[in-house]
Amino acid sequence: MFQIRRSPKIYDVCIVGSGAAGGMAAKVLAEGGLNVVMLEAGPLLNPARDYTEHLWPYNLPHRGVGIGGTGYNSEGSHEFDVAHIAQDIQGEPYLNAPGSAFRWTRARLLGGRTNHWNCVTLRFSEHDMRTRSRSGYGEDWPIEYKDLAPYYDKVESLIGVYGTQEGIPSAPDGVFMPPPAPRCSDLLIKRGCEKLRIPCIAGRAAIITKGHNGRAPCHYCAQCTQGCRSASSFSSSQVLIPPALKTGRLAIIPMAMARQVLMGADGKASGVSYIDKATRTEQRVRAKVVWLGASACESARLLLNSRIANSSGAVGRYLMESVATTVVGTFPELSRIPPHNHDGTGSVHVYVPWWKYDRKNDFHGGYHAEIFGGPAMPKARMFHQLASEAQGYGAALKQHCKSFYGTTVQLMGRGEMVPNANSYCEIDPGTIDRWGIPVLRFHLKWSENEFRMARDMRENFEQIVLAAGGTATSQKPHPEFGYLAPGGVAHEVGTVRMGADPRTSVLNGFCQTHDVKNLFVSDAGCFTTGPDKNPTLNILALSWRAADYALEQARKGDL
Repeated sequence: MFQIRRSPKIYDVCIVGSGAAGGMAAKVLAEGGLNVVMLEAGPLLNPARDYTEHLWPYNLPHRGVGIGGTGYNSEGSHEFDVAHIAQDIQGEPYLNAPGSAFRWTRARLLGGRTNHWNCVTLRFSEHDMRTRSRSGYGEDWPIEYKDLAPYYDKVESLIGVYGTQEGIPSAPDGVFMPPPAPRCSDLLIKRGCEKLRIPCIAGRAAIITKGHNGRAPCHYCAQCTQGCRSASSFSSSQVLIPPALKTGRLAIIPMAMARQVLMGADGKASGVSYIDKATRTEQRVRAKVVWLGASACESARLLLNSRIANSSGAVGRYLMESVATTVVGTFPELSRIPPHNHDGTGSVHVYVPWWKYDRKNDFHGGYHAEIFGGPAMPKARMFHQLASEAQGYGAALKQHCKSFYGTTVQLMGRGEMVPNANSYCEIDPGTIDRWGIPVLRFHLKWSENEFRMARDMRENFEQIVLAAGGTATSQKPHPEFGYLAPGGVAHEVGTVRMGADPRTSVLNGFCQTHDVKNLFVSDAGCFTTGPDKNPTLNILALSWRAADYALEQARKGDL
């Protein structure tokens, strides 16, 4: 049994999680005058220790391929990735029900998964938030694009986002910095798109291309997923939490594994119970408001273990993940380009926004393509497939591999998953983690809509490659899980969705639970549907809007 210790102090707000949702809420609420305590399940961040942006394969124990060639070290972290971010965390299991193969990427580090992402930063469009129930799928968003637009402007102005003004309905324009120039591989894809009259525009990413708010511009090392010591790419740990700390009204408790939301006799949340990982004791922090920003599935787990805010039965339900498939184009002409620094940012320089929104499709929703290619930093196993197909060894084999180096371009599709009742997470009745907390069991399956979308992606991306003069190779679909096993993109959303009807949703349009008015959830769990857009910008905008609302309610004494 854990010894229980209670904090004598009562904070205005207790936030669980320090990523996009928790970091933004902490900044807005602390700057708004509230005393905030933040619980983070991992350690504080030390960029010099935790970021790996300039490591080469020969700096790593297993040259980047991990123990047994898995790509992961003994702690479950990928050898090239930021420490403490992994799909498998020692002592913290999760399960899949028969027929499900969800891979859950989690972060145990200040700033959460914003320390490790491709920085693609896309707004929801009016179409993405339009009424869905009339077309037979999805719940209605209780808010519209016009409600979020001012917050998109504020977030982009704060964090720095590059892009261009295009006027495309599916890709709303924002407050942009100048984008980086297209790479050679990007120009080839643009050539193919132009022939097919498909838009291919400058990428939109939370990476600053000029000095901004004391942060240095990107130095184009293309290693954003390994952390950015110059803070040129956005992370909550380097952009949101420092100004919150500067107010003197934010306290951070690291190595604190949230266990349960505590409730008072008045039916309101009264604080959070957590396990102090260092002492293995149960601690309790008290607060007037509880704010969950621990990630969609982690927040759902906390609510389910607390057995609160679920009169609708929707907590954990309608779990969604980006539909994905990849087409690789091979372009021999890229091998004839003189060697040069091709790195650029660690995100897209160009991308293909959804362009079939005004056509008749055999699936609901839309998708986009993120373009990556050319001579990336050489890593172990880069030529694994090529070496298995080629004959010979030694210098001849090396020369053969070298002739293909940098000649491929990937079109990585990211599409909308339709909410369905067969996709959810629940508490497994017989399994606990090393901290004694019941764990999640996943049920996530693609519907026929997702298979149709993935097929359409593949066909269109192959046409783009062919029109550009390349040879296309498609990912082979798994017979059960489609073109990418669920969780492979790490864009899980839903599980604590917002809606106008308390009978079918958990939150109102301000991320406030219908059942407990001083309990908020502003991470991707609040999403009503899962558009093709990468979640982070939308989490930031929703969190800022919710925090402004909470401040107003607090001033009125209504929380």
